[in-house]
Amino acid sequence: MQQHAITQGSPASVGSQIISPHWQQQLLKCEMIRSSRSPHHRARASAMASRTITKSAIPITNPNLIKPPPETVSSPSSSEPSQPSPTSNHPSSTVAPVAEAPRPTTIRPPENTWNSLDMGGVNIKNIPSTSGLFSFKFLINLYLNHNALTCIPPEISKLRHLELLDLSGNSLTALAPELGMLTQLKELYLFDNHITTIPPELGSLHQLQTLGVEGNPLDATQKGIVQKEGTPALVSYLRDSCPVPPPPPQRIWKDLLTQPERELLSSDPNTETFSVLCYNILCERYATERLYGYTPAWALSWDYRKELILSEIMNYDSDFLCLQEVDIAQYEDYFLQHLSAQDYEGVYWPKSRYKTMNDTDRRQVDGCATFYKASKYQLVEKKLIEFSAVAMQRQDFKKTDDMFNRVLGKDQIAVVCLMEDKRTGTRFIIANAHIYWDPAYRDVKLVQVALLVDEIEKIASNFAKYPPPAPPTPSQSSASAADDSDSSTGEPSSSKPPLSTRPPPVYTDGYKIPLIICGDFNSVPSSGVYEFLSTGSLPANHPDFLSHTYGRYTSDGLRHRLGLKSSYAAPGASELPITNYTPSFQGVIDYIWYSGANLGVNAVLGQVDSTYLEKVVGFPNAHFPSDHVYIISEFRVKPPRDNTSRPPPVFS
Repeated sequence: MQQHAITQGSPASVGSQIISPHWQQQLLKCEMIRSSRSPHHRARASAMASRTITKSAIPITNPNLIKPPPETVSSPSSSEPSQPSPTSNHPSSTVAPVAEAPRPTTIRPPENTWNSLDMGGVNIKNIPSTSGLFSFKFLINLYLNHNALTCIPPEISKLRHLELLDLSGNSLTALAPELGMLTQLKELYLFDNHITTIPPELGSLHQLQTLGVEGNPLDATQKGIVQKEGTPALVSYLRDSCPVPPPPPQRIWKDLLTQPERELLSSDPNTETFSVLCYNILCERYATERLYGYTPAWALSWDYRKELILSEIMNYDSDFLCLQEVDIAQYEDYFLQHLSAQDYEGVYWPKSRYKTMNDTDRRQVDGCATFYKASKYQLVEKKLIEFSAVAMQRQDFKKTDDMFNRVLGKDQIAVVCLMEDKRTGTRFIIANAHIYWDPAYRDVKLVQVALLVDEIEKIASNFAKYPPPAPPTPSQSSASAADDSDSSTGEPSSSKPPLSTRPPPVYTDGYKIPLIICGDFNSVPSSGVYEFLSTGSLPANHPDFLSHTYGRYTSDGLRHRLGLKSSYAAPGASELPITNYTPSFQGVIDYIWYSGANLGVNAVLGQVDSTYLEKVVGFPNAHFPSDHVYIISEFRVKPPRDNTSRPPPVFS
């Protein structure tokens, strides 16, 4: 095992090597690793240090030592406002972790009494793929240095919490591309092996600070980058030159109706079906290398992503498109222009902060955009809900310190469209919302969603009082039927029903109007937000209020009578495993809620292929242009007779 110190080059034999500050650090770490070749060197050194501290009656300290301030990691349950960070304005709860700034969304290893394992210097020749080592998913530091290993199995990728991996002083000739899945790695030591090239898949190691390559016959280009510019430069080079992997299979529709049920719907002239797509597209301003360092620069560029986003949207030809994180420039110059050619008209509002900016800066402010099929639906009215403005108008909030300190500084919005079917006169309320992102502000999420529901109940009540539209004339009916015979859709419906013969419906109250509330709620299914929307109530002492005070919300609890259900939780369906996928978060935070009393779910678009997900560290990437994935549901309007037998719940 001693030959590695001289055969592949050493700090004393740098000769013509370029000595940059990056390379000096490399050589210092190399020397340190070479001095730890004895069996279990790190473990013994750690034990020695521990014994020295515990046995000393009087610890000897350096009186001149300036102690650094203790590191604090914010917790999702923290009741105090977190300090602003460079990403504090990012509306997603799942931005990639930044090494120097721990975030509440950073993934944490499973609890364990130890998280470092030293197997160095004990002449290990082989680690089988079935080794129990790969079940230690709590490991943060793993030392396999100075053994006789010739390869590392791909199963190493299961140890997703590793921050330090030492493979120095072995006989490795190649590296498993699966090492690129270890996105938490900050130190990867490969000193004194026989490695000739670093696989491009390691370009996803966006937090890597040191890639130890000295003592390897490494490709001159790769080694030169490390010498001159350091590890981050090599990681970027690998990331941007990595071949594009094969695309995933198409997502499959999950039909919630039997074939006879669908045939019956198709033959019923009074059947009304419509589809809704919901998608946080990740606006250009937030798609930075600092937040998404694992994404190739070309795949992160707006010019690449916008075409893929538009292609995804247009592929399904949904009746309603509810998009979040659309900035003013994107809406006016790109989406409105292209979607109008596909029979869409749009309603858009940016977040409130645009009012305080000049013309140039405000074009980069993002907001919510709702598009609808203009040939089928009439926009009756549009409403903007600014949560901070609505909160200011509530008398029970006015003297609440928590409201001023936590809620009023947030500028999230919702866009509400009051629609009418041109053929049948059926009304729809389509709400498109984007809720605050930070997990440390779960109380703010609850307040925003409660305000959203309160406002929608008022809007629906007023909408029900509008007079019904005049029934279509015979000439209009025949024209509409002709239009239907030529149209096609990407939805699972095989054909459109004949023209309805029913008169336009009359709504006795707002709860009878079909309602869709969709968007990025930045809340998981176990959250108070999900519980409130799905059950219609939330106790005043719910933990997600974080002991803050918000008027009647925290004295009486939350209530609504909308009878909402998540479309992906409809009978026969299930919530997707993910709607947001990054190295630091994989979960569901986007939903399409519907009023169960007057709407049913026909089908939902299924999940992204799980085998594909196992091989990618996060989105966006070459195939997915946002860190979110779009969700789509097809609905049917229940006949009025169903509404009388299933009234919405009434809470006293």
